[in-house]
Amino acid sequence: MSIMELTALQLGAKIKSREVSVQEAVQAALDAAEGSTTNAFISLADRDKCLSQAEDIQTKILRGECMSPLAGVPVGVKDNICTKDLRTTCASKMLADFIPPYSATAVEKLEQAGAIVVGKLNMDEFGMGSTSETSYFGAVKNPWDKERVPGGSSGGSAAAVAAKEAFCALGSDTGGSIRQPSSYCGVTGFKPTYGTVSRYGLLAYASSLDQIGAIGRDAADCAAIYHTIAGKDPRDGTSLDLSGGGQEGGVRGRKIALPAECFGDGVDSEVKQHVLAVAEVFRGMGAEVEYISLPFFDYVIPAYYIIATAEASSNLSRYDGVKYGFRADENDLTQMYSTTRSEGFGTEVKKRILLGTFVLSSGFYDAYYKKALQVKAIIKEHFDDVFAKYDAVITPVAPATAPLLGESAKDSLKMYLSDIFTVSVNLAGLPAVSVPCGFDSDGLPIGAQIIGNRMADNMVLGLGRAYQEGL
Repeated sequence: MSIMELTALQLGAKIKSREVSVQEAVQAALDAAEGSTTNAFISLADRDKCLSQAEDIQTKILRGECMSPLAGVPVGVKDNICTKDLRTTCASKMLADFIPPYSATAVEKLEQAGAIVVGKLNMDEFGMGSTSETSYFGAVKNPWDKERVPGGSSGGSAAAVAAKEAFCALGSDTGGSIRQPSSYCGVTGFKPTYGTVSRYGLLAYASSLDQIGAIGRDAADCAAIYHTIAGKDPRDGTSLDLSGGGQEGGVRGRKIALPAECFGDGVDSEVKQHVLAVAEVFRGMGAEVEYISLPFFDYVIPAYYIIATAEASSNLSRYDGVKYGFRADENDLTQMYSTTRSEGFGTEVKKRILLGTFVLSSGFYDAYYKKALQVKAIIKEHFDDVFAKYDAVITPVAPATAPLLGESAKDSLKMYLSDIFTVSVNLAGLPAVSVPCGFDSDGLPIGAQIIGNRMADNMVLGLGRAYQEGL
């Protein structure tokens, strides 16, 4: 077995047992990234610097000074998460040459645990998309079928882990951006409870929805990353003191709900079959499984896109060519603003800025944005009622498997609807994990989503782990 076949925790264990050196792991990861066949990477870290870090961490491990399960493990980071002295572009022309003077808290915590950042991963521009095709640096390809998308916006993170071009990766999830590409690429992706992981250093798309999370080969890897990066951060006022996420517990006696709306018309029959099989595995482990109704699914996509684009129109107003990033060559200040934003942003980003500006404008704020916030509150109340009776909810991650490259650009609404089962989790601030659960007749991966109540992160990860270990 080659080094790149190992999970992150397996590699960490081999490093501690001296079967593999940190330098060997870093060399293998950089070689795999450089030879990427999926266009998963935008930037690679300096090889000499990484090897110097590897030597230092190896020494600390031998001295017993660095005993984290991720010590010595190379990691990839989505390119909207700041990394000091390593280019962070958001996959946009606007930030194509931006080198941050600081690292995100999540990156700092990984590095303090002995992990080594080897590269920045491709994505949809500013996280706006569900296919990783809107990147200024070219579309990411699905490793299972290079003619298909890997999902988005964390498509580079999922594709790299699936293609064994990375052991594990950080991603960000605004409406399913970790879980949906993990499903399309056949890997495990975890979106934590909103606030359990600091957003400091995450370039904002929609601040009330964005959350940094993990993508790995399995739920155990995701749990190790989550426990490393979670916790209160004084630099992020929305971060929470309670980082543990509750107790993991077992499966026996758990009550699991299946929303009938997630298994009706519009969902591929093979997706239904494999996701329902996950529920049967849990039933066989002693869990109670029942159908319920979540009647809000007709409203989640409109509510999500109104709130997300409204916040994006505000967050992206800082990119005007004045302080940093791309600047158009114009003498007139007003014209410079206009041309910079016209040339610096891609089509999808401009579309969402325009929509967000519209729903916040005078005369439309009450009709759209205020109503979307009311729907968000109703969705949260529905989930509160469900979790008063049940421990977890299982749904498909997406209604179908990965579409062909270029297909989504022809039908934006269809692309938006691919997030129908994931966005409610962000609107309610809940934890959820996507676990691979089979393949369709074309050999494309299918993912099941396990959702828990706020702060039940360990329980959700534990269910994911139990399912994978029970197969």
